Amino acid sequence: MKKIVISSNTAWSIYNFRLNLIRILKEEGYEIIIVAPYDECAKKLKGEFEYYDIFINNKGTNPFEDIKTFMQYCKLYKKLKPDIVLNFTIKPNIYGTLACGLLNIKTINNITGLGTLFINQNLVTKIVKYLYKISQKKAAKIFFQNKDDFYLFINEKLVDKNKCDILPGSGVDVKKFKPIEVKKKDNIFRFLLIARMLWDKGVGEYVEAAKIIKQKYQNVEFQLLGPIGVDNPKAISKDQIDKWVKEGIVNYLGVTDDVREYIARADCIVLPSYYREGIPRTLLEAASMEKPIITTNSVGCKEVVDDGINGFLCRVKDVRDLADKMEKMMNLDEEERKKMGKRGRKKVLRKFDEKIIIERYLSVIRSMLR
Repeated sequence: MKKIVISSNTAWSIYNFRLNLIRILKEEGYEIIIVAPYDECAKKLKGEFEYYDIFINNKGTNPFEDIKTFMQYCKLYKKLKPDIVLNFTIKPNIYGTLACGLLNIKTINNITGLGTLFINQNLVTKIVKYLYKISQKKAAKIFFQNKDDFYLFINEKLVDKNKCDILPGSGVDVKKFKPIEVKKKDNIFRFLLIARMLWDKGVGEYVEAAKIIKQKYQNVEFQLLGPIGVDNPKAISKDQIDKWVKEGIVNYLGVTDDVREYIARADCIVLPSYYREGIPRTLLEAASMEKPIITTNSVGCKEVVDDGINGFLCRVKDVRDLADKMEKMMNLDEEERKKMGKRGRKKVLRKFDEKIIIERYLSVIRSMLR
């Protein structure tokens, strides 16, 4: 039986974004092994798959910690002897691939987005680019989630173009994320932002736009859903969120493992991100549930929305433009918003269905093991 390792920087991301892929790989007869730092989702995965904990400091830049991660990958893969390793997120893509290169193990890497590092170009960015360049030489296949990231890596000669391909994001389970009919009990228009509470996700712009809208309209609510105080230099503090809530600007809904009921109750999903997303999963889920979307005309986000068709695109970091698009969405009649939502789901079914991504992985894996 051929062994396939799935490695990411959190068990949470594997459970929430890769579970259907690895279940189908298991059904295909592959032995599945998961390698990721232990978190609350690791228990769920351990009940179904072989699981190994590994140390990864996701946001750290300490070279000694990264050497530790690299050495753990080397030791573990020497023991496990996998046939192929599927890497997701930056440090597995880099250090997992370098370890596999030493041990002559094939890797398929997924560049799931470039995040904060590629927004503010600095010394750390240069180091990461160099590490990508030397590590991706060892990769057998490299998937990108959008054209912008693909061309950035090609133009800066960080990867061999012949090894690369573009996937439509991480895909979405269209059977799970389907339209849910919810009867409104009031006439309040609800905007919802789902994300980790980071400034780079456009949360600050969302709040400022909310202030503008609330000066003109009473029957509107601005909701936030997602974790506070995450391990990230751009994290928004709980005190700041509490301040916004106390001022009556937003309603913070907390954290959930199932966003569907929150999406179903919202009238419009908003993500004013400038984070250098791959393709935001929350936008795909919202579109799949037939919700109109407002997001930025930026890397990753713009892949989901056709402006004026299934939502609106706004300029990056432009609070006034964001508020204008929100007001425009509110002033559409309900039937037009429903049409936008339906067009969004049609786009997801055509381009972002998780089955498309899974079939591409299966095809590449079969080819490598042939």
